[in-house]
Formats: sequence, C-alpha cells, structure tokens
Amino acid sequence: MSTTTKPPRARGLATRLLAGQSMVLLAGALTTALVAMLVGPPIFHYHLLQSGHEENTPELVHIERGYLQASLISLGVGLLIALIAATAVTWFLTRRLRHPLEQMTGAARELSRGHYATRVLDVGSGTELDTLAEAFNAMAARLEGTEDTRRRMLSDLAHELRTPIATLDAYHDGLHDGIADIGPESRAVLAEQTHRLARLADDIDEVSSAEEGRLGLDVHPHAVSDLLWAAHDALREPYTDKGVNLLVDTTGSAGLQVSVDRTRIAQVLANLLTNALRHTPPGGIVTLAASRDGGEATLTVRDNGDGIPADQLAHVFERFYRGDTARTRDRSGSGIGLTISKALVDAHGGNITATSDGPGRGAEFTVYLPLHTHRHTAPRVNTRL
Repeated sequence: MSTTTKPPRARGLATRLLAGQSMVLLAGALTTALVAMLVGPPIFHYHLLQSGHEENTPELVHIERGYLQASLISLGVGLLIALIAATAVTWFLTRRLRHPLEQMTGAARELSRGHYATRVLDVGSGTELDTLAEAFNAMAARLEGTEDTRRRMLSDLAHELRTPIATLDAYHDGLHDGIADIGPESRAVLAEQTHRLARLADDIDEVSSAEEGRLGLDVHPHAVSDLLWAAHDALREPYTDKGVNLLVDTTGSAGLQVSVDRTRIAQVLANLLTNALRHTPPGGIVTLAASRDGGEATLTVRDNGDGIPADQLAHVFERFYRGDTARTRDRSGSGIGLTISKALVDAHGGNITATSDGPGRGAEFTVYLPLHTHRHTAPRVNTRL
C-alpha cells in the first residue's frame, strides 16, 4: 500500500517578510554588540585614564561596568523597538499587497477557466503592481480577442462548408431519386462546388503553413517594377472583362530591389488585386504602385470601390472575417485571401496594412518589404519544410 506525503505548506508573504527583516535586525544587533564590546570598553577606559582616573581603582571598575551594562541595555531596547517596527511595517506591507495579489490570483484562475472577459481593476499599490495589472489585462484582452476570432472562424468555416455540401447533397438525392440527370449543367455545378471545397482546404492549409513557419521560401533579389508588371499581366484579362481600369505606376520604383520569393509575392499581389477587382464597379480604377520608405519598398494596391468602414479595418486580415458592407458581400472567395497575404508578407520579414476613408471611398492596401542590399541576409523566418 503506497502512501503519499503532502508537501510542506508554503509560508505566507507576511511570515517571509518578517523572517527576513528579523534576520537582518539580529545580524545587525549582533554585529553592533560585538563591535561595542570589543572596541567600546578600551576606548572608554583610555579616556577615563586621560581624565585623571587611576588604573584598577574600584571607581574605575564601577564606571566601566556601568558603561557596559548601559550599552547592552540600549542595544536590547533598540533591538526590541526595531522588531516591533519591523512587525508593523510587515503588517502594513502585506495588508497593502494582499488584496491586489489576491485579486490578480482570482483573475488568473477565472482566466484559466475560460472566462476571458475577466479584468483586474486598478490596484493602486505602486508602479510595479499597476504595471503587472496592465500586463495581465493586456494578456486577457488578447486571449479574449483570439477566442472571439476562433469562434467566428469556426462559425464562418461552417458557413463556407454548408453551401457546397448542401448543393452536393441535393444533387446526390436528385440523382438517386431519378429527378436529376448527369448532364453538362449538373457536371458544371458539381465540379464548381467540389473545386470550392478543394480551394478552401488548400487555402486553410496554406495560411496555417505560413503562420507556423513551415513555408520554404526561394528568396532572390528582384526589381520591384518587374513584380508590379508581372502582377498586372496576370490579372489584365479579368480586369478587362469587368471593365475596370488597372493602372501601374512605376515612377517611385526605379532602382528598387527586394529579396523575395517571386512566386509568393506574386500570390500576395494577385490576392490584393483580385480583392480590389471584386469590390470595384465597372468603370472604376485600381492602381498598382511602388515607392521607397526608408529601408523598405512599399507596394500599394489602391481602388476607388466600395471602401471599408473604420471599425472593420482592424479585422480585414483575420481568417474568414466578413463585415456587413458591399465589400464583403461577395462570397466567391474562400474568405482568407487577405489572411494568406499577411502571412506570406510576414514570412518575408515585411508588413501589410489596410486603409480606407470609409464606405464608397475606396481602399488602399500597402505591402512593406525590406530593400535588397549587397549585405542583405535572409528574412528572419523559419523556412523548414
């Protein structure tokens, strides 16, 4: 029969503070007493002789004994007062610290149970604890945002899957019951829905690979103007079909080079241009431009289409995020094209931002990439396969 022993109970903060202060006080008192006993009497004896007292007289012995006793009594009273003061200070500090610490401990327990809306109130117990409370609240807010994104992602993913699955299920039942026939129209619908499911699976896998650092990047220096024109040529036909003007402005890209994976950056620009085309009406204009910003090259896709509300700008790169405006009503994409673009740009050590003046006033997406130099090193990214 095995027995388990409970670990010794940890001492409280007050006990540890008082023990620490007591040790310091005792060490100081012993040191003071030792120094007083070794140094004080010889000095006192010397000054008594200098004042006219004779050596080894009863009067001299009595005076020195009184001096020694007074010193010991003074040290004892001082030590007692110091211990009382240490106890009072310990009580005050622990009482001042206990409440905010208990509050943060309770909040941490609530957070561990999945209550991500938990926050620590302003503790007002000093800069250090206030900073700790702010850091805790920031962490809780980040976890709450992540949880909200996860829930929304699962909900939107279910929505994305529901339509093609329902279509396939309806055709399956129709074929089984003899209501529908396998003809060109049926084949086209089934192929479209199957392709949509396959594209969704591929997009999810790709964005996960990019965010987890599992991409293999084939990085080489490329002229920024070449990247712009390649993106223009790849999307020229769908732009022409819709009647949207695609302009390329290479004025600010002269001489700029970036070390990138050409295929991946082409994918980023294709996602941005496709997104702009989707939300720009016929006759609209989409401009693809580049310029230099310090040690970075900026690649900008600007349109005069639907625009983005201010409250949605912070979410446009989240997986499956869809707002309520015309810019997000079109559901032909998988809903994570911008998420993939952000992950790919991050993998190159760059950044991507979105700005808009509001609904109906267009939007602008800007990609920031480090400029290529002769001493350029590979982006700080995990490129394991």
